[in-house]
Amino acid sequence: MVTIPTVMLNDGWRFPELGLGTYKLRGEGGTAAIVAAVENGYRLLDTAVNYENEAEVGAAARLSGMRDELIIATKVPGRDHGYEETIRSAHGSLERLGLERIDLYLIHWPNPSVNRYVETFRAMIALREEGVVGSVGVSNFTVAMLTRLIDATGVTPAVNQVEMHPYFPQAELRAFHQKHGIRTESWSPLARRSQLLTERVVTEIAGTHGVTPTQAVLRWHVQLGSTPIPKSADPARQIENADVFAFALTNAEIAALSGLERGRLWGGDPDTHEEM
Repeated sequence: MVTIPTVMLNDGWRFPELGLGTYKLRGEGGTAAIVAAVENGYRLLDTAVNYENEAEVGAAARLSGMRDELIIATKVPGRDHGYEETIRSAHGSLERLGLERIDLYLIHWPNPSVNRYVETFRAMIALREEGVVGSVGVSNFTVAMLTRLIDATGVTPAVNQVEMHPYFPQAELRAFHQKHGIRTESWSPLARRSQLLTERVVTEIAGTHGVTPTQAVLRWHVQLGSTPIPKSADPARQIENADVFAFALTNAEIAALSGLERGRLWGGDPDTHEEM
């Protein structure tokens, strides 16, 4: 089992420096894979209404016998934006999870044309005050959107989960996060369906440290102050992904990996991309 360190969020909750993405982990096999991840040291489990696997994540949390040590994160889908809609959505998630608390509740996408993410966040704050939710945060928010949210509610999100990998290092957004005490969380941290792990700079850095290209990239995330959430159903791969805390990249190596920047890979610009 790997021990994954934690950091303190701006609301006082502890948050792992690496977690498990659960997208497409469904059914009995999905539940078993998530249980294995917990047994292998994972304490952050990321799901969403739109992943259609909250039941599996909740079942895994209970079966693992480690519920009190876990951070279960789920997300408000676009179709549930709005104050009352978000309250109902949260209780629906709790029912599917079979849990009494959502540890980290995120707005999945801002959907700016709908223009209801401020109302949604106000509802999440109310849920936090009731103890139904632990931390409140967002996903796929830009600097402008974060600024509007903070100005309108007086509450700074604890987390912003965004696309991030060496092809898209998000330097400007990360700088804003650091200034405001927002934890960066990286979805698709290994740039799925790309050539990232075969890039020469990645393989050379991995070879220098005697680690895999995957481990080199995940260590890059950690040292930049972001929590990556790689997905894997394979226990051996889960251990490999989490075993990135016994070595450190040099500043030059971090810069070299960031130098691979080419932009978003899947067209998910929060100003235009929307999901319901």
